[in-house]
Amino acid sequence: MPNTRAFTTFCAFLFAVTGACAAAADDAPRPTLAAFKNEVELAAALKRWQLEVRRRQAATRRALGGVMASAAPTASAAAESVTNVQHAGVDEGGIVKLAGDHLVILRRGRLFTVRIGDGALQPVAAVDAYGPGIDPSNTWYDELLVVGSTAVVIGYSYARGGTEIGLFDIASDGRIAYRATYHLRSNDYYSSRNYASRLIGNTLVFYTPLYLDPHAADPLSALPALRKWRAGAKAEDFRRIAPATRIYRTDDPLDPHDALALHSVTACDLAAAEFDCRSTAVLGPAGRVFYVSPQAVYVWATPWGPGSQRPSASSLFRLPLDGGAPQALKVAGSPIDQFSFLEDARGHLNVLVRSEGRGDAMWAAEHGAGELALLRVPLAAFSDGRTAAPARAYRALPTPRDGALVNRFVGDYLLYGVGSGWRQPRPGMRSDLYAVRYADFGGAFTLPLAHGIDRIEALGAHALAVGSDGNDLHFTSVRLAARPSVAGSYVRADAAQGETRSHGFFYRADAEDAGVLGLPVIGGGRRAARQLRRTSAAVVFVRNDALALSELGALHAAAADRDDGCKASCVDWYGNARPLFVRGRVFALLGYEIVEGALAERRIVEVRRIGFAPAP
Repeated sequence: MPNTRAFTTFCAFLFAVTGACAAAADDAPRPTLAAFKNEVELAAALKRWQLEVRRRQAATRRALGGVMASAAPTASAAAESVTNVQHAGVDEGGIVKLAGDHLVILRRGRLFTVRIGDGALQPVAAVDAYGPGIDPSNTWYDELLVVGSTAVVIGYSYARGGTEIGLFDIASDGRIAYRATYHLRSNDYYSSRNYASRLIGNTLVFYTPLYLDPHAADPLSALPALRKWRAGAKAEDFRRIAPATRIYRTDDPLDPHDALALHSVTACDLAAAEFDCRSTAVLGPAGRVFYVSPQAVYVWATPWGPGSQRPSASSLFRLPLDGGAPQALKVAGSPIDQFSFLEDARGHLNVLVRSEGRGDAMWAAEHGAGELALLRVPLAAFSDGRTAAPARAYRALPTPRDGALVNRFVGDYLLYGVGSGWRQPRPGMRSDLYAVRYADFGGAFTLPLAHGIDRIEALGAHALAVGSDGNDLHFTSVRLAARPSVAGSYVRADAAQGETRSHGFFYRADAEDAGVLGLPVIGGGRRAARQLRRTSAAVVFVRNDALALSELGALHAAAADRDDGCKASCVDWYGNARPLFVRGRVFALLGYEIVEGALAERRIVEVRRIGFAPAP
């Protein structure tokens, strides 16, 4: 457990150089960020930034003899959940959802329905996940949300330069009818861990970055905008949905050394007669991690241009979901992913940060370096962005090495450790699971495990760590008492985790201290990255009895991978296998198969299976 001297040293190393260890003001109510007064003021600020970037680039070219690399990146009533979400009531874009009596499945550019009502298991319909007349090449359709009878398919089009939103009607008999497509202006939002979309009630919420180009003729052309797709649609069809008065800034100058982004949060009302959206955006550094609580969207923006300093000085933005003006706080370091955050019931935000990180864009969450700290601040500390989280708000933590870091808040604890991530498991890998009481900065406990840690999940009030030792897959239950302890274990021989995504896991609680969990698996020693192109071998089911773990069995894939005539999204970026617990029934989604199982004498047995693969 770090002592006071270690904390002081850590703070001096990581935070003092960025100003984030400066004393914070009192806890009086804070003002919000300032918006631009009008379009003229916004355009002038961006133009000044552009000119300064160009001036500095010209000076650098002269110093380097004309060789220069650009600093800027290129351009309802709650339904039964079948998704392992971070917060109850905040649904996340996934590959399978429930609509009435039907499972709705998104895979490889197509949308499918399978009837499960009245005990059925029957494929019903399959359609393209994009509208007629839309060229799907160079577009990825990866996220699905369902509200009522509306299915929303979210993708990113490199060809059309933005987030693509497809609306489909799901009839009571499972038929699928295309309704409309909209484009939301954005840059690439993909992450190896996070999801772009959330659904809260009837409100669809997106986070999308918009990287500003210092050489653009019109800097306002990058601002959030929406268009309805039609044949022959043009760039001029985009309609601005974030006026200057909804674009906010801190007191920090626009740094010409670093890439700059408009971090945009867009809300769309799916219950409205006509689909419409509005955006709120904050100007900040380009590195990002975002998190959605039931009350707000948080964006942690970190510099990552060639002039960025390390340790990194960052901005943490809080955008209320009620439409209120954003607030901000100066912070340091960068979180690992969305699971590094927890807005708790005590009115605080807790964040695990590391001193050297650049957000979670694409594969960034799998890397990163530096020391770890826990930031805990009251929500009242957020204001107009002029103040910084004080030194006392950070607590230095033990930093594991040599592995992909995973983290999760469960109960009163922050849990973290390292594993193989998307890579091939290393033979003999071991890891320590760290458990930190986040609310009172109490004890930091170390639990040595006989395996790496690739997944941390909640088992009711307690926790589960899953990972490989290089040959076998280990499940370890952890009792989160005053002193956390290892409670039980189960080892599946010659196996590895088949899905790294959080949605690959699901736990059905049958009682306060009992339930069943499911997880896709593959052969031992294999790289988890195979989930991008290959189907998991099976879904294994494990019973939890007061944290004692025992295998119930597995539901196996039977169909070999074959040509499906894929036209779009031909890599399973969000995986392709899921355990499903629906209305007392148990299913394994395995690529184009759904296998139903039944519990019999504490074992799961296959009842039936169906395939829904399209004709090539």
